[in-house]
Amino acid sequence: MELKVLNTGGTETGEVVTLSDEIFGAEISEHAMYLDVKAILANRRQGTHKAKTRAEVRGGGRKPYRQKGTGNARQGSTRSPLMSGGGTIFGPQPRSYEQKVNKKVKQLARRSALSAKALAGQILVVEDFRLEQIKTKPVADILKNLGLAEKKTLMLTPEYDMVMARSGKNIEVLNIMTAEKASTYDILDSQAIVFQKGALKKIEDTLG
Repeated sequence: MELKVLNTGGTETGEVVTLSDEIFGAEISEHAMYLDVKAILANRRQGTHKAKTRAEVRGGGRKPYRQKGTGNARQGSTRSPLMSGGGTIFGPQPRSYEQKVNKKVKQLARRSALSAKALAGQILVVEDFRLEQIKTKPVADILKNLGLAEKKTLMLTPEYDMVMARSGKNIEVLNIMTAEKASTYDILDSQAIVFQKGALKKIEDTLG
């Protein structure tokens, strides 16, 4: 697949890049994408939820009322799960939600996601550029010039650029990251992917 390279003004530079069929034209595996995204979302969970059992709630040291003659069910403690203010039966306890996915499945999932985006025509390539200072407006103008001002956009750079990352931080629809760190979830969660030209080489080295 060939794509025309655009400049930050949204016009064609006259240069054409060829996308690797191995990465952008691969057979799409929905199951691999499902497994990878499920693991990514599960691994984000902190698992710090906690409910106290009857052994952990405060109080309940003495019998609330006598065993017989009250007409009530017998109780040995006010902290019984059956009483108001008591412990919780089978409540949530801290746990890890971590899921592991094989490296080959992860790579297959990312190639599938990129191939799906390429097939849908949601990939753009722009020439490499840098910002001189941390400022939101130039990045917002670039998105506007590319027709992506209102689309959830993933912008991939060849290497980490602190000025670029902080300049785009306040733009709600924009997510900027280095090409090799873009996960299957990041790719699928976007409506458009903007590759800086140098980022294509990075993604090919990572997934090729």
